[in-house]
Amino acid sequence: MAFRAVNSRIVQAEVLPGQRLFSQRGAMLAYQGEVSFTPSITGGQGGVLGMIGRRIANEATPLMAVEGHGTVMFGHGGHHVQVIELSGETLYVESDRLLAFDGSLRQGTMFMGSQGGVMGVVRGQATGQGLFTTTLNGHGAAAVLAHGGFVELPITPQRPVHVDPQAYVAHRGEVRNRLSAALGWRELVGRGSGEAFRLELSGNGTVYVQASEEKL
Repeated sequence: MAFRAVNSRIVQAEVLPGQRLFSQRGAMLAYQGEVSFTPSITGGQGGVLGMIGRRIANEATPLMAVEGHGTVMFGHGGHHVQVIELSGETLYVESDRLLAFDGSLRQGTMFMGSQGGVMGVVRGQATGQGLFTTTLNGHGAAAVLAHGGFVELPITPQRPVHVDPQAYVAHRGEVRNRLSAALGWRELVGRGSGEAFRLELSGNGTVYVQASEEKL
């Protein structure tokens, strides 16, 4: 399955017989050919167990399965779209950031506390992104949403990346995250800015950062 950027806010996917992709419900803008759109309960190759995990985690953004033979254009709310190609690694992304993805990718859910311990949980509470995140693993592509465009930053053991948690969109690779106070606790009193915290990502991989701190 191939995604192609039409512009910064719209992607087009070629749908071929015997293949399937998934998208957010209501994200289809236009299509050509013999294409069907069916509400999907399970979504991806995570199956029923993956669906149950996502519902428990409140990571169950409604999806539709797209099948047939033709081309489909996707977009949502005028947000910027980034196509991310996966070659066997895992992408970690909030479910409402997923615009569309190849049906060949295996979808799952991960508890953020398992990446960063207690601070992974604090991150979810402090940023409003939730305590769980959606994972996509395998070979294929995913189209991800963000405000104001994307910046793609490499993460290496020698050069970890520090991100404003509200600007974080997704990451991939063998990466650990840790939330910490950007200022001393005394200076935090009375401050409501998300910049009071910073998200440190270390290891080997890539992080995707949006230009605006607004939520979708």
